[in-house]
Amino acid sequence: MNTLERFAIAGGNVLLPSGFQEDAVITVDNGVIVEIGSEVNGLPFLNAHGLLVMPGIIDLHGDAFERQIMPRPGVHFDLQLALAETDRQLVANGISTAYHGVTFSWEPGLRSRETLVRLMEAMQAATGHLSCDTRLHLRHETYNLDGEDEVLTWLAEGRVALLAFNDHTPDILRKRGHPKDAMTILQRTGLGAADLQALAERVAERANEVPASIRRLAASARANGVPMASHDDPSPEVRTDYQSMGCSISEFPKTLETATLARQYGNPVVFGAPNVVRGGSHLRNAVSAAVMARAGLCTVLTSDYYYPAMLPAAFRLREDGICDLPSAWAMVSSNAAKAVGLTDRGSLAVGLRGDIVLVRTPTGRPPSVAAHFIGGHLAFAAKGAPRLQTPHKMRTLEVC
Repeated sequence: MNTLERFAIAGGNVLLPSGFQEDAVITVDNGVIVEIGSEVNGLPFLNAHGLLVMPGIIDLHGDAFERQIMPRPGVHFDLQLALAETDRQLVANGISTAYHGVTFSWEPGLRSRETLVRLMEAMQAATGHLSCDTRLHLRHETYNLDGEDEVLTWLAEGRVALLAFNDHTPDILRKRGHPKDAMTILQRTGLGAADLQALAERVAERANEVPASIRRLAASARANGVPMASHDDPSPEVRTDYQSMGCSISEFPKTLETATLARQYGNPVVFGAPNVVRGGSHLRNAVSAAVMARAGLCTVLTSDYYYPAMLPAAFRLREDGICDLPSAWAMVSSNAAKAVGLTDRGSLAVGLRGDIVLVRTPTGRPPSVAAHFIGGHLAFAAKGAPRLQTPHKMRTLEVC
């Protein structure tokens, strides 16, 4: 379908880099914001009265799509169907740019090489069919030494948008003797307990090879301009080691001291939005994202395992008195963009992409997306969303 090349959004409370501005008019032309003023200048326009007009959300770490691929243990669905359904969830929740967190592990099953390669191929084939700007966040298990050469190739080919270093092997070794804790791992791998234990022990025997592998991968990421994150930093010493390799994003640091050091380094520090919305982590040993935000130690929120959490998390931070809404929204937009070097989005400013979310804030109900533009195209419109007006008549903007 064709869409209007040039239109305006008027009448809302607009979040600009300087703060909220009532009745600012945003003009979009060919997917780019070209003017922020006070008049629609005869253009077709959306009347956003009563709505907040916000930059599109940028999700740097989302792996909820794994449940679209395998909603029950051993039950797999077509990857194109899974990506399409995930895309609908993303745009309905205001997410304009999504980094799919795909784990490349030594495990068989859901996090295996086979699944990763198939998903990479499916993502490439889906280009042009998805509304959300979807990218690959490769979560490389550091003990997956046999996968190193392929990751080096993918980095050089530009197929990885964000590289994260994961180290879940010690955790898997700890859980293997506890049936309840090990169940999730057994289900996603399809292995029996004895086979999982044997495999994990063989992998762990190569621990002395891991540090050099990390350094080679980090050097390749630097050379190819790929941003890097370290996941679940357990201590300040580990964060310092990654910092020395140019790995400047700290994802889900385990301790207050580690997060504090990361901020002293100037690192973006990432936590999960579900943690904020639920009022705490589902993990017993995890720190609270809200506590970290109150201390100034959380700069980016991600969907983690639940896409709908990002939008309400920003409002929850405001409601709890942790920060104002512009600061909270920066955690899901401009801060995220800066963390991975996206210079064309994250704010409503002239010259940036027209990634724009119109947000309802009904009393007594969660905030929700009324309409969502991605690159100037209408990607989602809820029931009762404002219609595009001309000076003489009303008509609906076509959904692309």
